[in-house]
Amino acid sequence: MPSFQKDDFTMHYEVRGEGEPMVCIMGITAPGAVWDDHVEEWQKHFECITPDNRGVGLSDKPTGDYTSAMMADDYANLIDHLGYEKVHVVGCSMGSIIAQQLGLRHPEKVKSLTLMCSWARCDQQAKAVFSNILLAKAHYRPEDFMQYIQLLIFDKKSWDDPEFHASMLEGRESAAADQNPQPLHGLEGQCAACVSHNTIEALPNLQIPTLVIGGENDVFTPRWMAEEIHAALPNSELFLYPDAGHGFHFENLEDFNQRIVTFAKGVTA
Repeated sequence: MPSFQKDDFTMHYEVRGEGEPMVCIMGITAPGAVWDDHVEEWQKHFECITPDNRGVGLSDKPTGDYTSAMMADDYANLIDHLGYEKVHVVGCSMGSIIAQQLGLRHPEKVKSLTLMCSWARCDQQAKAVFSNILLAKAHYRPEDFMQYIQLLIFDKKSWDDPEFHASMLEGRESAAADQNPQPLHGLEGQCAACVSHNTIEALPNLQIPTLVIGGENDVFTPRWMAEEIHAALPNSELFLYPDAGHGFHFENLEDFNQRIVTFAKGVTA
């Protein structure tokens, strides 16, 4: 897995496929490998870059609070390191707030934005959810923590589907066997970035073509968050999957994968 270093921070990443570059920014707790089911399709159309975020995977996990702006600058440095002029950016959950900041702070580097299960600010309920994630991480076994995350991100329809439920059980087994679990301090840093993120007043300045996408039944980042972002952005479209949660992109895998290809290929500027 290649890496680069900038300002005492080392980021690891994978590059697959050919075509225009697409940087894929994963969400809280998750390494870049979680994109694999999506990149399997996207790499046929784009050169896909899937890094491990600050605080997880093989990338450095410094102590202390992170911010979405800090993590966006990590990605701006990666884009420069790889020699890209402009990239498509797909951000999932925490990755979407990093993507927002990347578009705001480095608009010259971004051709299109896809903001998945995103938010522009946290209300008190959202702050409590992130606080509880930290409590669960501190006290649960890895497989139990994975079950807690699954409760947050998947819709009832998925829990009731035998095949999908079997994949959840496999995910818990993988968490139990993980030889490189995220340390608590890495999650603390990421949670701080999620809670402190607030771009609601800046979003009207973001002119980049943007797809805001999520699930109608998301209990982690409810639909009002997506609707608020869409209302603030001058150049966005909104799509919410029915009967889908925070993990809508796995619950509607084939449609989602193709929808992103169509959106990114349709951006010509």
